[in-house]
Amino acid sequence: MEESKTGVQNYTCNEYRGEMILLSLQRQLAVEGLSPEKKESLLKEIARVEKLIGLD
Repeated sequence: MEESKTGVQNYTCNEYRGEMILLSLQRQLAVEGLSPEKKESLLKEIARVEKLIGLD
């Protein structure tokens, strides 16, 4: 995130969107009875989104 002249960080729409996507994926992962393939797919997508928003 960039800092403005006042030292306050700007929180962008894209950052919010990325966090909400990550939250959704984590909630899907918490569902019981997922197939191993679906679980692996969700974990890969979570890793991709985390890298995209800078949480890796």
